[in-house]
Parts: sequence; structure tokens; C-alpha cells
Amino acid sequence: MSKLLRKIIIVIIIIIICICIFFYINKSKKLKIGNNSTSQEIIDNILNISSYETVIEVEVKSNKNTNRYTIKQKYIFPDISEQEIIEPENIQGIKITKKDNELKVENSKINMSKIYNDYEYMTDNCLDLNTFIENYKLNKKQIYEEDDDEIILNTENENNKYTRYQTLYIDKKTGKPTKMEIKDNSKNTSVYILYREVKLK
Repeated sequence: MSKLLRKIIIVIIIIIICICIFFYINKSKKLKIGNNSTSQEIIDNILNISSYETVIEVEVKSNKNTNRYTIKQKYIFPDISEQEIIEPENIQGIKITKKDNELKVENSKINMSKIYNDYEYMTDNCLDLNTFIENYKLNKKQIYEEDDDEIILNTENENNKYTRYQTLYIDKKTGKPTKMEIKDNSKNTSVYILYREVKLK
């Protein structure tokens, strides 16, 4: 075999190896969605969402009773959040929109709309996924766990004894939240949220 032919064969082999490596890397990037995402990638995606839409089923528990709600939520980074009550029927259609420190309350049934200014405290709405995310990012007591199916993020809200302990469950297959549990100082569940129709961006 001549030296020239040997060089040509070596060059061809190197080109084939490079092509194989290129396709393998691209395939690996695509496979990082869903089942093949690492736990850290899933957490990073949740903590850095720019917007989301979801329907949540909420149970709010007090000493005397339990109230249930179905709420449609929407959030757009950095400061726009909307909540529209779907159930119960007697308050259906109430929509609360917050942008900056302005709060707008609408009721489509009675054609009512009112705007409130300087409602900065409303950023601490425990029903919002983005509120949990901010608490988790800022809190030094954040704890991360996982099992075969779920990633579990734990954080604390030391400013409110009724919503002190907050836990978010994330499905490993979809990378989307499935539920959130909020507990008071005594670790009794005060709010329980189930996520439906979750769209993350």
C-alpha cells in the first residue's frame, strides 16, 4: 500500500470519527428533554422560567374548615401575574392582575373593575409558583431531595407562621411541578396545591 493511499485512508477515518462525534453530541443534547434530563437541569429549568400558565386545584385549611378553589394562573417575568377563579361558582370570574405595585381586581359577572396602587405586599402570594421560586433562591435553608419519580424542593418563609414550610414536587419525566404543600409553624398543612395543564417557558 502506497504512502498516499495510507494517508487518504487515515484522513477518511478521521472524518468519519468527527462526523460520528458531531451526531452523538447533537443527539445527546436533544435527549436531555424528559426522561434523560438530569435532576440539576430540571431544577435549573424550574428556577429560571420566564413565564408559565397553569390551572391549580387548591385546598386552604384552617382550624374550623377547608375551602377548595380552582384557579387559572399566568405569570410573565419579571412582574406580571394573573389569577382567575374558576370555582367555586359564587366567586367564579374574579380576576386579580398584579403588575409592579399595582393591583387590579375584576369581576366579569358584575362588570366591576378596580385598581389599587402600592400593593407591594401582594408579591408574597403563597399560591404563586414564582413566589416559591424566589423564596427558594433567596433562602439559605433550602433543601433538595429526590426519589425515582420526583424531585422535591423545600424552603422556608420565616415571615409568615401560617406558610412557614413550603415543598414543591417536580415530575422527573416531564420536568413540571405536580403539587405544592405549605405548612404552618406546627408543620400542619395549611395549603395544598395540585397543578393541572402546566405550560412552562
